[in-house]
Amino acid sequence: MSPWIISEATSLSVAALAGLLGSIPFGWLLTRGAGLGDIRAIGSGNIGATNVLRTGNKGLAAATLLLDAGKGAAAVQLTSLLFGAIWMPLAAISAVVAHCYTPWLGFKGGKGVATGLGALLALDWHVGVAACATWLVVAALTRMSSAGALAAFLVSPLVAWWLLPAFWWVGPLAIAILVFRRHEANIRRIFAGTEPRIGGRK
Repeated sequence: MSPWIISEATSLSVAALAGLLGSIPFGWLLTRGAGLGDIRAIGSGNIGATNVLRTGNKGLAAATLLLDAGKGAAAVQLTSLLFGAIWMPLAAISAVVAHCYTPWLGFKGGKGVATGLGALLALDWHVGVAACATWLVVAALTRMSSAGALAAFLVSPLVAWWLLPAFWWVGPLAIAILVFRRHEANIRRIFAGTEPRIGGRK
């Protein structure tokens, strides 16, 4: 069997495994299990932790945050163990794509922030910590979670390009592009001055 065919099969396997993990809609499952209805009918309609918080249940929001980050990290770590470290960037991208467009909910999902941060932490802890720290600082200064997320994913490809092997920055860059794409409405509201602030009325 040729190396090309083996590589092609491996890439498909990595994408499938990471995508399967990333597609688990924890926010939807937790809110449904708690009897809070369909999270897609609340707030922004996303299945991520920020929208789960709009139900008023901080515990479920925290659990969603941890589980979404965990599935991103798990996808990257399992890929490293089963297929080798070289495939970790592909796993990171696949997990976030599957979270944002989960097939279990009609290809509608979250915005990729928690899953993306988890994937970055597993890809390289320096990149992940830099992204998380940027999110905390910018969110604290602006009191906008979305601004913190956008800044975090803007920084992550630059840190990856500086610290990681030659092609690994492609993973953080692809995730950043996806996160920005999913935050288009937030970006418009930020420039318009109408983006909800942390602790403010939704």
